[in-house]
Amino acid sequence: MIEEQDKTEPDWGSTLQLQLTPALLIHALMATASAVHTGWASCIDEKLVVSGAVSMDDAAGNYVRLAEQEFYEDEDPDAVWHDWTLEIRIGNVLTTGHWQLPVSASPMEWEWHAMEAEKAFDHASLLVGRRVRKGLVVEEPAPSEQLPPQSSRH
Repeated sequence: MIEEQDKTEPDWGSTLQLQLTPALLIHALMATASAVHTGWASCIDEKLVVSGAVSMDDAAGNYVRLAEQEFYEDEDPDAVWHDWTLEIRIGNVLTTGHWQLPVSASPMEWEWHAMEAEKAFDHASLLVGRRVRKGLVVEEPAPSEQLPPQSSRH
């Protein structure tokens, strides 16, 4: 005989529990990152952030954040770096992945790093019950002094 609770579907608001560890998050979401770490406090410097997005679990305060930062090395002030940082806070534990490259890197490298970090953010947002939708971005043309020389037909 089927018990009463087996006759109906589980409530959509039922609490589900998973056993997640920082190592599992790093393995599943940050395999292509340049560097990964855990911590109790964020390593994102708000003064260096050039853009970002946050997915938040309103009930528990957990969140997933993607922040883009630009900074220079103290040893070499001429070397400016761009950093896509994925930060996942579950409880009081932060699991962080960085996709970093020099600002002078090729557009193809920029595109790859941005795509990897955004894909990780997209997937991690599911942990807090959010979906990510991409928007359109209009880029201004580069100044002519930064463009490569034009080829000509002979």
